[in-house]
Amino acid sequence: MLKERIITSVILAVALIFALLLVPPAIFSSLITLVVLVAAWEWANLIKITSMSGRVSYLISLIILLGGAHLMLDVYGDFDQQLSYQLCLFTLALWGVIFLWIQGYPSSSILWASRPVLIMLGLILLLSTWVSLAAIVSFTDGRWLLLLAIVVVVLADLGGYVAGRLFGRHKLAPVISPGKTWEGFLGGLFLQLVLILALKLFIPSLTLVNLVVLIIPVALISVIGDLFESMLKRYQGVKDSGTLLPGHGGVLDRLDGVMAAMPMFWVILLQSNPF
Repeated sequence: MLKERIITSVILAVALIFALLLVPPAIFSSLITLVVLVAAWEWANLIKITSMSGRVSYLISLIILLGGAHLMLDVYGDFDQQLSYQLCLFTLALWGVIFLWIQGYPSSSILWASRPVLIMLGLILLLSTWVSLAAIVSFTDGRWLLLLAIVVVVLADLGGYVAGRLFGRHKLAPVISPGKTWEGFLGGLFLQLVLILALKLFIPSLTLVNLVVLIIPVALISVIGDLFESMLKRYQGVKDSGTLLPGHGGVLDRLDGVMAAMPMFWVILLQSNPF
């Protein structure tokens, strides 16, 4: 499983870099949309929408929302940064509520585990993921910024995985995800500090304070996104959201941290813009 995980990670990294550097903007935007739609399909599976008509209806609902968001945010060919900022702020407030649900699990499931609530949650979170990704890409040097945001999430996950396996003793959320440890959590934060110092070294004009303000909150909230999907999978009694990515599970299993991190990255970027 570890070998499959590494091979898949390398392939995904190469594909991401290729898309960021070489794919034309229109195709890149379509790829982002496709990834979100695949995640939506897996979300429908995760919340036990079993009929084909139900899953297709769910995808159509998200497509309509994505189309409406695209029209609202890019009516005149100039991306509306402030509207996307407000949409992402709303999503961050929702992630604050989700954090409370995580702390209160399993008793909190009475608040979020019904099918209608999970349907709406999926639509909102996936829509905000698309909005924040599109917003970041629209920014000056947006593709490089998106790469940075994804690196932050990957390092949080990698540090958690490696440090957890090597040093993990104290459970971070034993009821939700017994494999996650505080040592892994700190390992993820350590890699963020390495990233901050590397950026400061190669781009001396950046300030450490601005880098910390941008990167650390994004890393922290990505962990909440990971825990939320783990909580949902635990409640539903499944190990992975899908089987599309060997060693990782489904696309949603790779996108869980991203769903929380990207809105945070966009909000802080507009507020501080260290670049």
